[in-house]
Amino acid sequence: MKNKPAVVLLSGGLDSATVLYLAKAKGYTCHCLIFDYGQRHRKEINCAVKLAKASGSAYRILKIDFPWKGSALLDRKIKVPDKITKGIPPTYVPARNIIFLSFALSFAETIKAKAIFIGAHAQDYSGYPDCRPEFFKAFAKMAKAGTYGGGRIKILAPLLNKKKARIISLGQRLGVPFNLSWSCYRGQKLPCGICDSCHYRAKGFQEAGLVDPLNKR
Repeated sequence: MKNKPAVVLLSGGLDSATVLYLAKAKGYTCHCLIFDYGQRHRKEINCAVKLAKASGSAYRILKIDFPWKGSALLDRKIKVPDKITKGIPPTYVPARNIIFLSFALSFAETIKAKAIFIGAHAQDYSGYPDCRPEFFKAFAKMAKAGTYGGGRIKILAPLLNKKKARIISLGQRLGVPFNLSWSCYRGQKLPCGICDSCHYRAKGFQEAGLVDPLNKR
């Protein structure tokens, strides 16, 4: 395992938690990268740390800033929708995955990692443009051309075409402690139960035939 280091983007949500445990199951030594970027749901940072520790993985918290905001997750003047909206929702953070993956690529090249794992998925999601398959193909091509070791670093999004229920079922088989994860965009003491993230989490557990340990309503 020491010869297979990987960087895992760990947000604290159930998708990134599942990817972390999947990477470990594939024999990678995981180095979790957790971003503190001023998100209103800062509770996910603590959850990410707990997940990294529970998996026995190293982790780093990287603090960055989006002073221009541009998202309901960064600007409290912008309301988090109470229902599913059409098109790109206000919770989209402009270029977030590009920025996160760029940091991960620099980190991966430095520690000679073999792969970068990200828990993005395209189905049953909120329509973020940086969660589409063509984006990850383009980023991998850029990484290969623009870094010294980019050609040997795989950009892996293994959940990309899986529905939420399949992700949750996979996570259960891998032993993911979903009780440590957080999905709500509002970041209050309890999940709001109505934002996009809460909706898709609840729907996923229901379709998987499982009870969400975080929210048993």
